[in-house]
Amino acid sequence: MRLDGQRESDNVEDRRGGGTGGLGGGFRPAGMGGGRGIPLRGGSLVTIAVLVGIGWLVFGINPLQMLAMVTGGGGSFTQSEDAGYQPAPSSGGTQTGAGVNDAGKQFVSKVLGSTEDVWTDIFKSAGETYAATPLVLFSGMTRSACGQASAASGPFYCPLDKKVYIDLAFYDELKRRFGAPGDFAQAYVIAHEVGHHVQDLQGILPKFNEMRQGMSKADANALSVKVELQADCYAGVWANRTDQKGMLEAGDIDEALNAATQIGDDAIQKRTQGVVVPESFTHGTSAQRSTWFKRGYQTGDVSQCNTFQGQI
Repeated sequence: MRLDGQRESDNVEDRRGGGTGGLGGGFRPAGMGGGRGIPLRGGSLVTIAVLVGIGWLVFGINPLQMLAMVTGGGGSFTQSEDAGYQPAPSSGGTQTGAGVNDAGKQFVSKVLGSTEDVWTDIFKSAGETYAATPLVLFSGMTRSACGQASAASGPFYCPLDKKVYIDLAFYDELKRRFGAPGDFAQAYVIAHEVGHHVQDLQGILPKFNEMRQGMSKADANALSVKVELQADCYAGVWANRTDQKGMLEAGDIDEALNAATQIGDDAIQKRTQGVVVPESFTHGTSAQRSTWFKRGYQTGDVSQCNTFQGQI
């Protein structure tokens, strides 16, 4: 991936070596509704803790289970229940044990900057303004408004503070354990999580939470798959726009498709438990993930990423 001419985002918060530790006080998020489209006009953004992304898949954490963990179970919540949460102190974006502007931070900052440029253009073409998501770099453990973030959490997006979280050690795991090397595979991870932020702005995540309350576990899992596949498609749209800017190199798309394939639910289950249980899928099969990423990449059109077929 060619990043030499790409600006670095100012929205990277570097907590590595910051010692931010575990959770503050008790926490209950408030669930609010949302709309559809790009993005909501004056509507309430999602305030539920949906830890979505590919990190749980690597470490076997179901996002619906994690949602129950950080919210104390299903059901509705009131704003007053959020009063006990105390956010972690900000590191000011410069505190790090690896250097103020090391290669890892530069890479993440440039990829995040490219997502900001792409989604700003897309939202502008729809007459809207894109509100960028900050990205938190951490090492080992930190705090998020959705709960404690650790290396085992993997990369995720937290709607409560509207931030993406990532421990860069995850990239080593992606390469060694899952056979998905390459800088564009790493960029795909960030683009996928930013895709969840776009869903947040569109009102898709709050609608997902609202709908899953009355669903069986199997039906909620199936809806979760559609949320994840749309984020893959959005990552593909981002890849299309970066390719138009001449930022992609030969083999980059293959790296992303390989990563999508390696982290499909069926591939993970075969590798970890030797048997595939389709009703437990929450992110989609290898074929589905690669297909929806490819669809976004080939069309470059957000409207082609509707995985819900009228459900949301």
